[in-house]
Amino acid sequence: MYEIIFDKSAERDLNNLSAEVTRRVIKTISKLADDPKPLGVKKLQAANENLYRIRSGDYRIIYAVADEIKIVNIRRVRHRKDVYRNL
Repeated sequence: MYEIIFDKSAERDLNNLSAEVTRRVIKTISKLADDPKPLGVKKLQAANENLYRIRSGDYRIIYAVADEIKIVNIRRVRHRKDVYRNL
């Protein structure tokens, strides 16, 4: 079981979403505690670190996984048109 932590920017991103979208995104994020690299996850190529993304409707969740200490660090939760800017 992995611990899920949020960056401040990811918390702000979640606060800016509607209640329905937030519920769906939180449901997707909570599943990452059991399996941080589920079916459908993509590893980001251009990132300097091991970043992954998973879809939740039109929104993308960008996160890092630290397997040795069992932590999933949620970095961003944004609409698919904005999520990859300034990564």
